[in-house]
Amino acid sequence: MKLRDRQDKVERMLTIARTSKGSPFQEDSTYVRGEVDVMGTLFLIDYLDRDSVDAIKRAGIRTGINARITLETKFREKDVLEADFIANQSDVIDSSNFLGSALSLAKVSYTANITDWCSIIAIPMGARCGDMSILTDSSFQEKGLTDYSSFGPPLLHQDHGRAIGLTVKKSNVVGSLAQFVVDLPGSFGHCFSTFGQIVYQLPRSTKLSLFGLHHVPRPRQQANPGSLAIPFSIWRHHQRYEESTVTSSPTSTSHFEDLPSVGSVAVMLESELDESTRVRGWLQMRNSNPRNLQWSVSMSDFPEDEIGWGLSLGGIIQGPKSWDHFQVEAFLKYNVGNKLSLQPAFVYLMDRNNQIPGLMLRSTWSL
Repeated sequence: MKLRDRQDKVERMLTIARTSKGSPFQEDSTYVRGEVDVMGTLFLIDYLDRDSVDAIKRAGIRTGINARITLETKFREKDVLEADFIANQSDVIDSSNFLGSALSLAKVSYTANITDWCSIIAIPMGARCGDMSILTDSSFQEKGLTDYSSFGPPLLHQDHGRAIGLTVKKSNVVGSLAQFVVDLPGSFGHCFSTFGQIVYQLPRSTKLSLFGLHHVPRPRQQANPGSLAIPFSIWRHHQRYEESTVTSSPTSTSHFEDLPSVGSVAVMLESELDESTRVRGWLQMRNSNPRNLQWSVSMSDFPEDEIGWGLSLGGIIQGPKSWDHFQVEAFLKYNVGNKLSLQPAFVYLMDRNNQIPGLMLRSTWSL
């Protein structure tokens, strides 16, 4: 009799489940995307000293094997939950680990599209300004072999930990505002960063983007409140906090003075010459100082069934007559089927007194 009662209960539950509408998430599905990226460089010089290695890093050349898996789930037909898992090979110049790292969670984000003109995004880990910015042209993403030709201004691909942002669209203007919080090493606790972007659609498929990023470091608290718990107040600090700052070690005080509030501004112009040809240029200035400028000009042509090409110029200017860094990059792109691509390239770096030519090869496999 007990077994029969249990069977009746199970049958009633199955009947209810079949006839009811269920949860609002039952129609949603999870999409999986993957990418394996391999890049190597042959530098045409006899010896790499520390200055040469620093010049290579400033050029944004990232060699090794990188793998990325992205899980994307849609909720309420408009909202998106995304998780990125990354495994990469350590920089062999500064590390003896040639095997790389295991696949680990790198970023979690949730985008809520409230209306057709307003959306909110929250990233509890792995946030960058590029995640909050409006992607004005996806054809420029991950096309070149260096940071100057693959991304926009450097402030877009800096790690900032956690973030929350708001995007508003109206007519031919799109605005984005975000707040970041990143943990700092040493005697500092957190750094609060505010990011803003305005995109204006010009005639003839041209877009003008303005960026702004402001950093405010905060000293470390004596007691740790736990993960994802951050003290913040817009009012004057409490007297006890001031006393703890005065009685802290001289080392921590000097570190706080070494990291004042800093900021960067950038402007980017993009234009579509035809269906496959794109031109882009950007300029970034730090602390509103015209003596600290980074710039890049790129042009690319990626037809669907033909060989693509790209050319990029970029550098760092220190003063009106001082070129601290200059680089030229030229590459081709061969599509082998729908999921594999090969990109041979030539790069030439001029960094202070160093001149470094190199041959590069990149292979990307999409899953």
